[in-house]
Amino acid sequence: MIRTHFGLSSNPFTTTKDTALMEHQQRHFDILKVHSQQGGLCVILGEPGTGKTVLKNAIIHHNPKQWITPVINRSLHTWHNMLRMLCQAFGLESNGSDHRCEQRLINCARSLNGKGKQIIPIIDDAQLIPIDALRKLRLLLEDFPKNHNLVLLGQPDFNATLQLRVNEDIRSRITYSATVERLAPEGINTFIHSQLDLVGLPHSTFTDAALHLIARSSEGALRAVKNLCIGSMIEAGRESTKIIDTKQVNAVLLQPHWRHNQQQEPKEAVFYSNQKAEQK
Repeated sequence: MIRTHFGLSSNPFTTTKDTALMEHQQRHFDILKVHSQQGGLCVILGEPGTGKTVLKNAIIHHNPKQWITPVINRSLHTWHNMLRMLCQAFGLESNGSDHRCEQRLINCARSLNGKGKQIIPIIDDAQLIPIDALRKLRLLLEDFPKNHNLVLLGQPDFNATLQLRVNEDIRSRITYSATVERLAPEGINTFIHSQLDLVGLPHSTFTDAALHLIARSSEGALRAVKNLCIGSMIEAGRESTKIIDTKQVNAVLLQPHWRHNQQQEPKEAVFYSNQKAEQK
């Protein structure tokens, strides 16, 4: 609908391998490249929607002939399952005991090191990974050549886990850590204009008032900015206009999930069941 209404050949506000990093993301990316040359354990923290996924995609698609970037997105698994996911990511057999899988990974890492390649394993949502699995992964990487950099992407509370004394063996090996901050209003405007440039739309597509409302309502979260812009463009299509103003943005903000009310928050998680209550 958006492509048809605005006469576009590609979808706006979508993350692809060609999506350019913003200034603060580029700074983290450049530092990660340095640590990948000497062997590192890097932790990138950020609240949901602040742009960690964009940074992850930049790492995955950077120099694929030189960088090997296995990714584990399902971080709730035990070490047994995670080990086999790593084998599959490297294109190795995953059958047999844990010891055999570990040895295959070590041999593969040494072979890749002999070819001059670098290994950058990425674990997303690292705050969910069982700490014993992370500890075993750290021990496995001790036998890798110094051509790897383990990148852990997680939410800010993951740092509290790392600060526990029992996890000192992991924290002491971190070579770089950073927080992906929320965007300032100027950064949000720059991001929206850059996305409009990619699809060939003029900056005037969003009025200044609409940009201000998006910046205020998104609270600096990059994902919220994208969703607001896409929703506003859909509303513009419904109203047969190609200029997005506060009217279109407010139509999106009226949706229930945008209207956060702390008084409506349940004190405990609510679970629904299709089972009938027992009759007394």
